[in-house]
Amino acid sequence: METMTKINRARSTSPPDGGWGWMIVAGCFLVTICTRAVTRCISIFFVEFQTYFTQDYAQTAWIHSIVDCVTMLCGLGFALCYSPAIAMVGKYFSRRKALAYGIAMSGSGIGTFILAPVVQLLIEQFSWRGALLILGGFVLNLCVCGALMRPITLREDRTAPEQNHVCRTQEQGWKRASPCSTGTEGWVQTCRCCSLQQEYSFLLLSDFAALAVSILFMAYGCSPLFVYLVPYALSVGVSHQQAAFLMSILGVIDIIGNITFGWLTNRRCLKNYQYVCYLFAVGLDGLCYLCLPMLQSLPLLVPFSCTFGYFDGAYVTLIPVVTAEIVGTASLSSALGVVYFLHAVPYLVSPPIAGWLVDTTGSYTAAFLLCGFSMIFSSVLLGFARLVKKMKKPQLRFLAKESDPKLQLWTNGSVAYSVASELDQKDGESVAIAVPGYSPT
Repeated sequence: METMTKINRARSTSPPDGGWGWMIVAGCFLVTICTRAVTRCISIFFVEFQTYFTQDYAQTAWIHSIVDCVTMLCGLGFALCYSPAIAMVGKYFSRRKALAYGIAMSGSGIGTFILAPVVQLLIEQFSWRGALLILGGFVLNLCVCGALMRPITLREDRTAPEQNHVCRTQEQGWKRASPCSTGTEGWVQTCRCCSLQQEYSFLLLSDFAALAVSILFMAYGCSPLFVYLVPYALSVGVSHQQAAFLMSILGVIDIIGNITFGWLTNRRCLKNYQYVCYLFAVGLDGLCYLCLPMLQSLPLLVPFSCTFGYFDGAYVTLIPVVTAEIVGTASLSSALGVVYFLHAVPYLVSPPIAGWLVDTTGSYTAAFLLCGFSMIFSSVLLGFARLVKKMKKPQLRFLAKESDPKLQLWTNGSVAYSVASELDQKDGESVAIAVPGYSPT
């Protein structure tokens, strides 16, 4: 009975694009509220921390940096919930993946919209210590979200090379035959290395390398705003409640960006241009940064929060979609782990660097301009890498036709595989079927 249960669980399937998948989306939605929204609201504590600890901008910014960094590091803090929840949505959806991610990631915006004024009220009523204690109790709801994550085995998960299966089978046999043998230990280590190499083979793809470098610059640019928007608003004469209201606006427009951009990029006219839409959203967020130093009143900061929030939600929705397009669904979980790990490094250093610039120059202009140019460079870099790849494809096809009319070229990144000999063999078999008695040798 136990054997049959294991067989049924191991049975492969295609992404259901619905069913229990919507419960996975709901769980991921709650996870993003309890993780990303809560860390965004840490910026509301910034002035309280600065007043209590009597430190400058650079020193105080380390609090938010460490929280955000640990959130994105796989295996630490919120990342134990965040990264697996994001990966599970990709397992359950294929056709409607962008829409599902849009709904799931909108929890960050909804949470920010609700929590920003609530946190400000809690600080006024219970001080910053009591507010943090209440937030900690709220985050315990992550335990409920974890109960919704039901594993699924996809057909793609069984397409790994047979070498890994053979290694696992022989590993068990060697362990039973001679558990203390030195040769057995060496063989086990070799098998584990093969499995690990297959799981992270996407690291060798040129497309993923370009995405990784682009993510570093994008993450550097996007993080400081959530730390310094409230202090910047206060510095230009906006009240505490109005500054918290700006964070709420940013959060609710983030929701609209999550859902509408996910829905739009799922339409037939834009489905093949999700990569371009991602670049467009990141670049426009960078342009918003460049305009921010000129906006020094509440009526001007409100449109900024709307524009930045919308495109922030847009590109956050498309990060898992673009990653899945490059590495495939089978490696999506590991690839997202690497992508969010790459977020952690800029998240750690960018707010303190921006704070140091504010302390040194006495204004926010240099900090915001650096963040804006960083995001624009991220978009341009990834777009240039995509353009170079498209220019190489016609050249490879031309060389293939010139060398052999039967030659087909299969490309995976920058590596080309020739299958001319197999085509010759198939031609011979076709002739043998057409002409009885014919032998290809």
